[in-house]
Amino acid sequence: MSSREAILKAVRDNAPATMKPKPSLEMAHASYENINEKFSTSLASVGGNAVFAENSEEVKAYIKEHYPDAKVIVSNIEALDVGTRDANTTDDPHTLQDVDLAIIKGEFAVAENGAVWVKEANTRHRALYFITQKLMIVVPKGELVATMHEAYERISFGSESFGLFISGPSKTADIEQALVIGAHGATEACVVFV
Repeated sequence: MSSREAILKAVRDNAPATMKPKPSLEMAHASYENINEKFSTSLASVGGNAVFAENSEEVKAYIKEHYPDAKVIVSNIEALDVGTRDANTTDDPHTLQDVDLAIIKGEFAVAENGAVWVKEANTRHRALYFITQKLMIVVPKGELVATMHEAYERISFGSESFGLFISGPSKTADIEQALVIGAHGATEACVVFV
């Protein structure tokens, strides 16, 4: 008998005679009186900021005011035609190393931790999310859930094969337990609800 067969036999021999039912996942989750405020507070606690705008013109004005030094801007959102470069036309993601501001689409946001679900639907190179100096994620107004439990119920990939939650700028606390923001990615993260 091989060691593999011996291990599998031991597992089978020691399996419980009757299986206990799995616990129910139906439970009351957190809810927030002001979900927008909770999201803003959660995102601020991890180094990001939230903005609530009425339309794309307000977002353009915010970009002009808060990112005046951004020379290379990439936007994969049609309504925000502020981009100076189309990141999807390059074959090599390394050419995105000089992007000052990346504006990407978020599907929905999570209030309890300030995270935003992002899929690669309109972005050819997912490196853009991490290589940019500053990141702006635009989320449709009303696409905000309270908890990660609700968020996981909403996740679907369809034809896209990649998705992730982004919460705030990059950060690490590995070195002497001191929090460093922007250590290995975006130094700023802003979530805009439009």
